[in-house]
Amino acid sequence: MSKEQNEEKKMSIIKRLKQRKVQKEIEEFKNKTELERVEERREEVLSKGRKFKYPLQYAKYRIVTLTIVISLIAVLFFGGFLYLSLYKWQSTDSVLYRLTQLVPLPIASVDNERVRYSDYLMIYKSTITPIEQQQGKLGNEKDALSMRNHYKRMALTEAENYAYALKLAAEFRITVDKNEIDQALDKHRKIGGVERSEESFKKILEDNFGLSVKEYRRMLYLSLMKEKVSQQIDKEAIRVSETVQAGIKAGKTLKVIADELGEKVLYEETGGLVDKMNVDGGRAGVAMNLEAGQTSDRVMSSSGDGYYFVTLVNKTESSVNYNSIKVPFLEFNKRMKKIREDGLVRENISLKDE
Repeated sequence: MSKEQNEEKKMSIIKRLKQRKVQKEIEEFKNKTELERVEERREEVLSKGRKFKYPLQYAKYRIVTLTIVISLIAVLFFGGFLYLSLYKWQSTDSVLYRLTQLVPLPIASVDNERVRYSDYLMIYKSTITPIEQQQGKLGNEKDALSMRNHYKRMALTEAENYAYALKLAAEFRITVDKNEIDQALDKHRKIGGVERSEESFKKILEDNFGLSVKEYRRMLYLSLMKEKVSQQIDKEAIRVSETVQAGIKAGKTLKVIADELGEKVLYEETGGLVDKMNVDGGRAGVAMNLEAGQTSDRVMSSSGDGYYFVTLVNKTESSVNYNSIKVPFLEFNKRMKKIREDGLVRENISLKDE
């Protein structure tokens, strides 16, 4: 058999095999159920889709990763800027102040009690705003910086005092509720005998102190807390006030009692008539309710820093003349002094002591 014949025969065999395979597939396809045909088609479509699935997944992964990285960089950048602005540059910018109200950052600690940066800035604003309004901007930058640093030091010291008061309040379970703050706010709104509307009082706070009503309520809360704590811990003030009461019952004048007690009390005379709305810790108001020569019982000063005893000398419908003894609260300041001496006050910014 020739070579050409062999090739021809070989091709003939291959052709027959292919025909048989095709015929077999046709037969198998005819014998398959409709469900099997649908399943095969589905697998074919999925197989083609896998070619595009993994690239999309990879793209999504890259997007998520990139978003996380950018977010972390933004947080680090913002955190770094915030740290430099507050702790290095010591900015008192209003925007940064609002941020400290949202994020309770510490400016110091007192006996492990955190001092809120926002409280420090709030006190500083309420002090520096009226000062700048009265004196105007100082032309000498050196003097202006010195003045700002002075009031920053005062504000930080006051914020630390309040933080310590809050610590003691927690230990003694002392609280200040909403009604107490409302009453104090109402009293401040009527200072000078003029009852101001909420809107006008709000404007006074904003224009003269740079504070909102909410911020002023925070100031009152801190002040009332310190007042209650001072009263709670100052047993010596209670003892001295009881000595004053005993002297009054014995018929002694406040001047005689003050001479006997010496530096433990503060004696004061108005020296004449003053306005019944005089801002004097509440003494004028107490005196207006007395008869000439009459001495009051122990009353808390309106600023919460001690007890008053008041004797009326004489009065008119709009003015009053009185003598008074003040028994100051000293224990709180003694404790704060000891804490500072023991190195338990740690500040996160550097300010010169005044």
